[in-house]
Amino acid sequence: MTAPPAPRPEVITRRNIVKRLRAAGCVFAEEEARLLAEAAATPDHLDALVEQRVSGLPLEHLLGWAEFCGLRIQVDTGVFVPRRRTEFLVREAARLLGASGGTGQAPVVVDLCCGSGAVGTALAALAGPVHLHASDVDAAAVQCAVRNIVPCGGEVHQGNLYGPLPERLRGRVDVLAVNAPYVPSAEIGTMPQEARLHEPRVSLDGGEDGLQVQRLVAAGAPQWLAPGGHLLIETSRRQAPQTVDLFIRSGLTARVASSEELDATVVIGTPVRGVPS
Repeated sequence: MTAPPAPRPEVITRRNIVKRLRAAGCVFAEEEARLLAEAAATPDHLDALVEQRVSGLPLEHLLGWAEFCGLRIQVDTGVFVPRRRTEFLVREAARLLGASGGTGQAPVVVDLCCGSGAVGTALAALAGPVHLHASDVDAAAVQCAVRNIVPCGGEVHQGNLYGPLPERLRGRVDVLAVNAPYVPSAEIGTMPQEARLHEPRVSLDGGEDGLQVQRLVAAGAPQWLAPGGHLLIETSRRQAPQTVDLFIRSGLTARVASSEELDATVVIGTPVRGVPS
């Protein structure tokens, strides 16, 4: 009786990688093994990548990119990794840009608290052409965002919230898309290891109630939004009523949009006429 052929060495390696990843808690071990193998230049490099992944380093940091809205967004080590739920924020913003109708001029879009610039990059791809600006307080994130945003024709600014934006944008922003940190400080320790150990705390920590940054964003929005412009902020389902209240207190209308598929919640508002900005 003829013995079955021995498995090829690369098959054994792939199986071993999947086994190691699965044991480390990687839910999509097969897909991660494939991506790591494609990223590796040599077998030794692959072994090093797997070892880092098993130790808890985010897959996206190892690959150097994250898939977001069908795009490959460059993501450096130590930079916030865009979540799939945030694709809903992009969809809602793109829908509003499409519904605004053509005025002959490209709309002004600002990606505030931009991180890698994923939201702005995806919006430019889905709803362009746009005049795109992005800002973030974190220097590493800004360096990463430049590589994603500038090829779209956009500009990236470093500083806190609205502070670094060009003055010429005041009162002219059509869409202000914001994925500000909204995790309450006391809950950071309960987040997955990949986030709490490998992403900057400034991109996660929303203060005592999780709304500290949202509060500042909403308060400043009427000064920057164009007439009929929209502020969109990602939040949690639990916090949505409080985010709505922040909008109203800041002189904005407010409504909640949600996606069961992505477990995503976004509050959307526009300046109320007659309210001083």
